[in-house]
Formats: sequence, structure tokens, C-alpha cells
Amino acid sequence: MITSEIKKAIDDSVLCWLATSSLDGIPNVSPKEVFCEYGEMMILVANIASPQTVRNIKVNKNVCISFVDILVQKGFQVKGLAYIIKKNNPEFEVLSKPLLEITQGKYPFSTLTKIEVESVKPIIAPSYKLFPEMSIEDRVNSARKIYGLTE
Repeated sequence: MITSEIKKAIDDSVLCWLATSSLDGIPNVSPKEVFCEYGEMMILVANIASPQTVRNIKVNKNVCISFVDILVQKGFQVKGLAYIIKKNNPEFEVLSKPLLEITQGKYPFSTLTKIEVESVKPIIAPSYKLFPEMSIEDRVNSARKIYGLTE
């Protein structure tokens, strides 16, 4: 399910957004800074400052994680089941390796979230339908202006 296009979106994202829900159905969306794809069916997220995310996953494993390039205005929404992996779990040593490479030891985490991918769909800004003639370069330049990233 995680194609090379989705992997590129994950690799190119500075932040992703992880949506969880409590047992009572109260939603929570939290930005995540340390994450990676792991094979074709799994995404890993370091739990650095995520107490609500961890609490929600413990009672409701259904999650949604999104990766969006804010300049190109495209990305992916991934849904799946999440599991909290603690340091004392034998899986932690193996699964934490790519996350530790990303953090270079600067962001300590004693748990990680393992997301088993169940579905993936693209996220595309409405402007792609409203202005189909607009090039990617024009979209990026427009977004740069909107976000104050012009030189």
C-alpha cells in the first residue's frame, strides 16, 4: 500500500498530522515531527510529547495520519490500526532504529506508535479542480506568496 509516491510524500513532509479518538469519540489531532514508513504496510511515529495520542490509541486503535506538501498542495491520508510499542517490548529495539536515525538522539522517546496501514487515499487541494490549467510551478509560487516565503 505504501507506494514510492507515498514514501516520497512521507520523506518530504516536515510534519504529519495524526488523528485519534477517545473511547467516547472525542477527536484529537496532533502534529508529529518524527515519523517514517516501515515497509509497504506500516508507518512508525516517535511519541515525543504525545500523552493524549497515546491515551486515545490505548482505547481506540483506529487512526488517520496525513502528509501534505503545503506548497504543492497535495499529499496522502492513511488510515489504519495503531499500537503503542513500549521500550520493554522486543519490537521496540528493531522498530525504533529508523526513528533514532531521524532524531540523532536529540528527541528522547520511550514509546512509539506502529500504524498498520489499511487504506490510503490522495489529498488534493480544491484548486486542482477549480483551476486545472494551473501548473505545479504556479501553485508552488502562489503558496510561497500566501505563506510569506517569497524572496
